[in-house]
Amino acid sequence: MRETVASTDIDAPADKVWAIISDTPSYPSFDPTCIRVEGPRASLGSRLKVYSTFSPERAFPVKVTAYSPPRHMEWTGGMPLGLFKGVRTFTVEDTGPGKSRLVVREVFSGPMLALIGRSIPDMTEAFEGFCRGAKELAEA
Repeated sequence: MRETVASTDIDAPADKVWAIISDTPSYPSFDPTCIRVEGPRASLGSRLKVYSTFSPERAFPVKVTAYSPPRHMEWTGGMPLGLFKGVRTFTVEDTGPGKSRLVVREVFSGPMLALIGRSIPDMTEAFEGFCRGAKELAEA
C-alpha cells in the first residue's frame, strides 16, 4: 500500500468548500496540476476522466464510488481484478462556525503496485496545491 495525504484549514463553511470540490469540471481554475476533467459534476456513480500535468496526454479514468455531501467523496480507478487500485478521498470536516478542514488522501494498492508504483510520481505537492487552491477560492 502507498498513501499520500494533504490537508488545510479553511476560513469558510463546509458547504462552500464542498461546492468547490464537487464541481469537478472547474478544477483547472484552482488546481495547479489539473489540465481538465471530462465528465459531469461529481455525483455517485459518475465517471470522470482526469488530465494532469504529470502526463498531459493521458486520461486517468475514475468512478465516483462514494458521495455524501457535504462531507465525503471517493474516486476509484485502476486495473481489472484489483491488480492495481487507486482510491482518492476528499473529506470536508466542520471545525467551527464558518470554518472547515479539507483532507485529500489517495491510497494505491494491489499486486501490481510493486511494479507500477515506481512510475507514479509523489503526489504530495499536487495534493497540497489542490488544497491551497480550494482554500483560496473558498475564502475569496
